[in-house]
Amino acid sequence: MTGSVEGASGDTGTDTDAESSPRAKRAVVAKRVDAGTADLSEISQLAAAAGYEVVGELSQTRTEDAAFMFGEGKVAELGALVRRTGAGAVIVDNDLGPYQTFNIGGELPDGVEVIDRFTLILEIFGQRANTRKAQLQVELAELRYELPRAEAKASLAKRDERPGFMGLGEYDESVERDIKRQISEIQAELDSIAEKEQARRDQRRDSGFDLVALAGYTNAGKSTLMRRLAAEIDVDENVDRHPDLDRTAESEDMLFTTLGTTTRRAEMEKRDVLLTDTVGFIADLPHWLVESFESTLDSVYHADLVLLVVDASEPVESMREKLVTSHDTLYERNEAPIVTVFNKIDRLAPGELAAKRGALSGVAPDPVAVSAKTGAGLAELRDRVEAELPDWERERLVLPVSDDAMSLVSWIHDHGHVDEEAYANDQVTVDFEAKPSIVARARSKAADIAATGSPTEST
Repeated sequence: MTGSVEGASGDTGTDTDAESSPRAKRAVVAKRVDAGTADLSEISQLAAAAGYEVVGELSQTRTEDAAFMFGEGKVAELGALVRRTGAGAVIVDNDLGPYQTFNIGGELPDGVEVIDRFTLILEIFGQRANTRKAQLQVELAELRYELPRAEAKASLAKRDERPGFMGLGEYDESVERDIKRQISEIQAELDSIAEKEQARRDQRRDSGFDLVALAGYTNAGKSTLMRRLAAEIDVDENVDRHPDLDRTAESEDMLFTTLGTTTRRAEMEKRDVLLTDTVGFIADLPHWLVESFESTLDSVYHADLVLLVVDASEPVESMREKLVTSHDTLYERNEAPIVTVFNKIDRLAPGELAAKRGALSGVAPDPVAVSAKTGAGLAELRDRVEAELPDWERERLVLPVSDDAMSLVSWIHDHGHVDEEAYANDQVTVDFEAKPSIVARARSKAADIAATGSPTEST
């Protein structure tokens, strides 16, 4: 068994700087691993994202203790560290059971909160939930987190016949039923929202837009990349606006900056593309949390193309693990092609990009390398997006010059890419490319013009 304990500055844990934030928002982070060395960097980032100041760290390498998660001696060290630093919370980078949470709390000063990894993530999600859909998903995740704890209370209460056994609180049978009822009601409302969003996607496709989604782990730079690619034009000006369109996608060096979805028109040479940024993946999420936010990923699952963004400045093994997990998540339900984007290449040393391309060729055979920060590689990425999107059809229409024909030509300009528009002998010839559905509608409109008695050709 091994372990370590230190203050935020790596010293003996004194709290000379601890008064820089209120006690309730100062935290000690802790983690137990079965083998190797515990990495506390991500949980520290998550704590910062939730607004905590990390004032101390503790780790241990050993098998899980059923009562405390850590060994009892390490929990005593944890209590001492909390007292030295004046922390108001202990954030544990493990999935704590209800008894473990209670037992650890019993070894800490009064009023110190014990928060496990997933409770912290839910806290962050709650802070970021600015739309009705996001708020519902947070509520759903919280209820799914609480349900097994309510069931545990039921089991213990029935077995031990003592209310409040193990400090879990007095059990009421109606609590479990109420949680299940709320889960059902929230899921029904989310299903209704999903239907409306699918209708919106269908409408966008009917208008000639291709749908491209950004996916990848949180903090990979998706939002910054979106700002680089997006035109300064809001989407859906003629229909109900998506609630996230009121602001530009944020880009901060912070986990979970984007919780809902944000959609913008992207700048492309030929095609009209709508680019959607959504919540980032994060390692080791339990199934109940992934399921709660599954509807947020609908924009990825139903896209015409997915850009899988990876932080190229991370170690190769970390990139590989995230690529494999992302592919497992995406290929489960997604049928669209996936283009891997190596972002943050501005942080790489000479020769490092080529080495990583070679090392990861099995999981990322042909990635596009970019820096969303500097703009490097964006032209290549735009070309790749247009090349990977579903093929367009080419069409040539010859129409008599008339008001209806001019209206159709204008519509084709809005919904496709016109390669040539020529006028001769009271006729207009328009040679264009567009999605098959747009070509079919253009032909139908041309046929209607022909039905009025004017000659029309289509080749």
